Amino acid sequence: MSDRDKDIDAAYRYCVKLARGSGSNFFFAFYSLPKQMFREMCALYAYMRITDDMGDDVSVSPTERTENLTVWREKLRASHQGQTVSNPVLVAMVDVAHKRDITLDVLEEVINGVESDLTHVQFQTFDELNSYCYQVAGVVGICCLKVWGCDFSKSEIQQQAIDCGTAFQLTNILRDLGEDAQRGRLYIPNEEMKRFKLTKDDFSNGVVNESFREFMRFQVERAWSYYRKAIPLLDNVSPTGKPILSGFFQAYSSLMREIEQRDYDVFSSRVRLSKLKKANIVFNSVLRNSPTVKIPENVLPDT
Repeated sequence: MSDRDKDIDAAYRYCVKLARGSGSNFFFAFYSLPKQMFREMCALYAYMRITDDMGDDVSVSPTERTENLTVWREKLRASHQGQTVSNPVLVAMVDVAHKRDITLDVLEEVINGVESDLTHVQFQTFDELNSYCYQVAGVVGICCLKVWGCDFSKSEIQQQAIDCGTAFQLTNILRDLGEDAQRGRLYIPNEEMKRFKLTKDDFSNGVVNESFREFMRFQVERAWSYYRKAIPLLDNVSPTGKPILSGFFQAYSSLMREIEQRDYDVFSSRVRLSKLKKANIVFNSVLRNSPTVKIPENVLPDT
């Protein structure tokens, strides 16, 4: 093994350690993958996690966070161009990018999304929000599917991957409305708030009235529409990636069902899946590692 290969191997091991230490449910889902894909997913997770943490680090000012992200971007570009960098996460991530044909602009979109959070006041239109969803979730879908060996020569695959990321991100946004409002962030188009006669204070104060419920019905139905557009991915993704993608579909769509079952009250307590529900998802779609896994009817939207 050459010195370069040793450095890359050490970088992957660092990413695996970082992902394991995060305690994320994603890490345990990665175990269903072959060893090399497992390591590559850990590298991808580590890159996304560190980039996100740079934007959320309240111990430094927004200006310093922006500067840190700029340096991070420069190091990413340097590593991608073959220059030596000392950060093991970038070493591993760039190795994944070269092996899996993940372009530099896709990786930079992640940084763009985190940077936008530092200056974000509120989105005016859904088109603006949709662009943000692409940066923080759509590109993640593209990267994951490329690691899992999905055939991107099919013209529809990339859009399905983006739609899948959008579906998951909209779910996160609706689940976290209260928490985000308390932090001064609202990932809701301003024109839609006006349409349903809602204000920022309504979200900060956790107001659940008929106007809010109508607003949520509209938001939830739009999120379901992205799930529907992304469902064909299950027939296009590789047999290796299908079980883990199925698990993600089940987990996120179950959160959507939970929001509906609460009559859209996302403020009283955090919307989450029970430990039993998570365990069932992991067993049925991930640990069982069956290429024929399908999304259960009871977690799909009514059509």
